[in-house]
Amino acid sequence: MSAGKAGRRASRRRAVGRGPRPLSFVCGALVPAARSGPGRVQWPPGAHSAAVGVPFVRSGVTPTVGLVAVSRAPVAAMRKHRRVLTTGALRAHLLAARLAGPVATSREASLRSYRMFAARDPRATLGLVPQRGWPEPELLRLMARRCGVSSDPRHVAGPDVIDPQRTLEALDAFARRLGEAAAGRVAVLFGTGHPDRLLGFYGALADALSTAGCEVLMPAQGRRVDIATRFGVRTYRLEYVGGVALVREAGVRCAGSETGAHSHSPLPVRVALEAAAAAGGPLPGLVVGDHGWVCGAGQLGVETLAVADTDDPAVFVGEAEGRVSVAVPLDDAACAASYGPLVRYVLNRACLAR
Repeated sequence: MSAGKAGRRASRRRAVGRGPRPLSFVCGALVPAARSGPGRVQWPPGAHSAAVGVPFVRSGVTPTVGLVAVSRAPVAAMRKHRRVLTTGALRAHLLAARLAGPVATSREASLRSYRMFAARDPRATLGLVPQRGWPEPELLRLMARRCGVSSDPRHVAGPDVIDPQRTLEALDAFARRLGEAAAGRVAVLFGTGHPDRLLGFYGALADALSTAGCEVLMPAQGRRVDIATRFGVRTYRLEYVGGVALVREAGVRCAGSETGAHSHSPLPVRVALEAAAAAGGPLPGLVVGDHGWVCGAGQLGVETLAVADTDDPAVFVGEAEGRVSVAVPLDDAACAASYGPLVRYVLNRACLAR
């Protein structure tokens, strides 16, 4: 190699070292590579919290959310993800992480949920009582408009599809409503039936609204809830992690030692709202979450913002009938770390980023 070529290659290597952080793949998506040093968050994470299933960082100060002090650990990695994406970059991330585009949810699972909803099966209605009948063909057309799935009833197999443009438009509407709630100091309740995947996402939003002056409510802490499952009626305990409600099977492990159970039931949000009312309030002006948390709250007249997959038709029917303000079409069971860029995008659009 000539001395001139060697010098040019060394110069290029030095220039790369001075430039932006390289990108690494996390859950199939590009995110900033890890950077070490005091007070730095590792991203991609070097460790994960067994308690919450999201990237772990040093907990630091514990803020007060509502009336209970909670740790920042479940949300710190999400909030510290400073690389705010442009709309184009977020679209690319949605596709790379399979949050939109072809998703992990199968067409068979989606169509089965549509049939169950049309038959008013409570496993699919999630606590929503439709205002009218929704035959399966009409439901399929609604999901095509709201999510971007195929409207062709002859398409019965393979991965389902979410239009990333619809996801982006819904995220913008979601962010606008969060910003309005923050400006109005609205009391907010967060709840998820996907704590292993979405706890960090909702926790970061709860932390931002609490910092903005909203009261993040945590009613019925520790209350027992009997929920019907395919294995029979099981008793769960209502808990909060980072200001986000979830359920754990009673007696399995101590609080904080696991992420919680996957649930579609509207019973936990009914128990939480009943407890808040019995205590004399405040009552939430907004419920943010998924599955039965938003459908159950929307059915009771509380404004809701939701994340929903292609096999969650109840949420989109709720939006069409005016009981869900915004439903974001999104794969709701992807790798937890892949939702980090969405946090920064939403908080930036809501003028809540720090």
